Amino acid sequence: MERLINFDPQWINDVVITGINIFILFFAMSYLLFNPARDYLEKRRKKIAGDLETAKSSRESALALQAEYEEKLRSIDKEAEAILDEARKKAKKQEAEILEEARAEAGRILERASREIDLEKKKALEDVKTEIVSIASLMAGKAVAASMDVKIQDSLIQETLKEMGESTWQS
Repeated sequence: MERLINFDPQWINDVVITGINIFILFFAMSYLLFNPARDYLEKRRKKIAGDLETAKSSRESALALQAEYEEKLRSIDKEAEAILDEARKKAKKQEAEILEEARAEAGRILERASREIDLEKKKALEDVKTEIVSIASLMAGKAVAASMDVKIQDSLIQETLKEMGESTWQS
């Protein structure tokens, strides 16, 4: 009999055995290769998910720290401004004290200068009085010596004035 498709029993046997071998090989390879690869991929997926979760929590933590630091910076700025205000107040107070001390010192200097001027005036007046007394005694001595009359007295005064110089009486 002639075969239609030309299947012989040997060929069918080879095809069946080859199919069984492929099926067995597929399961063996699946067990030896696919399962470890799947396990590795699953571990990697879990690791990546864990890393993403860690990154997310780290980011949230970093944002919280950033907000905290910004708040601290604002409080530090306020504190620095308060310190500067306090320093300005102290500086103005010291300035007022220094000005008051300078005014008091200037007043004392002016008072001392005024006293010295008064003393110098008194001394000058005393010197003038002494000079007038010496001139008067000189005139009296000349007047007594000459037993004078009015004309002699006038001439003595004129002579004395010339001796002293007119600049003495004018200053």
